[in-house]
Amino acid sequence: MKLSDFDFALPQSAIAKYPKNPRGSSKLLHLNHQSKIQDYNFQQITSLFQKGDALVLNNTKVIPAYLEGIIAKHCGDKKEVIVYLSKDLGDGKWLGFIKPGKLAKIGEEIVFQDQLLATLIDKDVNTGEVRFEFNINDAALLTTICNIGKMPIPPYFKRKPELSDKVDYQTIFAKYYGSVAAPTAGLHFNEEILQELKNKGVEITYVTLHVGTGTFLPVKTNNITEHKMHCEKFLISQGTADLINQKKKENRRIICVGTTSLRALEAAANSKGILTPQISETDIFITPGYKFKVADALITNFHMPKSTLFMLVCAFSGIDSVKNAYAYAIKHNYRFFSYGDACWLDRLDA
Repeated sequence: MKLSDFDFALPQSAIAKYPKNPRGSSKLLHLNHQSKIQDYNFQQITSLFQKGDALVLNNTKVIPAYLEGIIAKHCGDKKEVIVYLSKDLGDGKWLGFIKPGKLAKIGEEIVFQDQLLATLIDKDVNTGEVRFEFNINDAALLTTICNIGKMPIPPYFKRKPELSDKVDYQTIFAKYYGSVAAPTAGLHFNEEILQELKNKGVEITYVTLHVGTGTFLPVKTNNITEHKMHCEKFLISQGTADLINQKKKENRRIICVGTTSLRALEAAANSKGILTPQISETDIFITPGYKFKVADALITNFHMPKSTLFMLVCAFSGIDSVKNAYAYAIKHNYRFFSYGDACWLDRLDA
């Protein structure tokens, strides 16, 4: 398939730069098996669940990986830079990006709030990705980053992180630090909604998939099969594997919150849809024609044109149906992307 097959016109006014408050007050579009559309408020999502459903959430926690620093040798005249950390390599080393890139010279040292020092030890001239080595490591380094860093909000917000993003860009069930981008479908859920689902007999379980900056990388190949997906670490616990395997035996629905939860389950399942507990990595690239093995429904946000995420939802609910739903959403003032509204997609062949 061609990249142009996944394009659509999106007005800039549709991109949400801030979330709806309070949490859970966004809109929800339901696209059902018959490709029919219905509008809801997100608080009404509980009406779409049935007793015995399994709800799968991603409990990764976003690292405040946006750091403001000063080139050490220019401290006097304030050569300010922004560092976006992208991947923890261990032993005090991280991959990331620096802006402005022209200031990124090998051997350069960057000071962050007089609490942290990073040395640039390598740079990829093709991607601009930089390798940093910090003066501390492991738990002490993560603690310091969390204390001084800001949330790494998406570039399409076209604004700097604000204090409110520390709360807004983190799910209420986030548990394990490791992501540099939020699993944004989970941002809609509040304690009231989760408790109502439990009261209804929905069983809630968790996977962990640490979201990388690759989630924002554009597809540059016209033939989408030539695109190379980024790799992300995930964990499926014994309890989660057992629960989902049992639900599948009982013909109960598996409802994934976010493309990250769905990708983790699909990557971990065998050809019969059976899960085994594991800590692994996945670069699974889901496009139309993919046969889903685990997920029956997907709760997700509205995605960017020509993105791998838009391709995934087209694979899940059908290209024409999803494009029609997105056109409907634009016409009816739904808000798009990370801080936007949500949609519930039923699997086309479920």
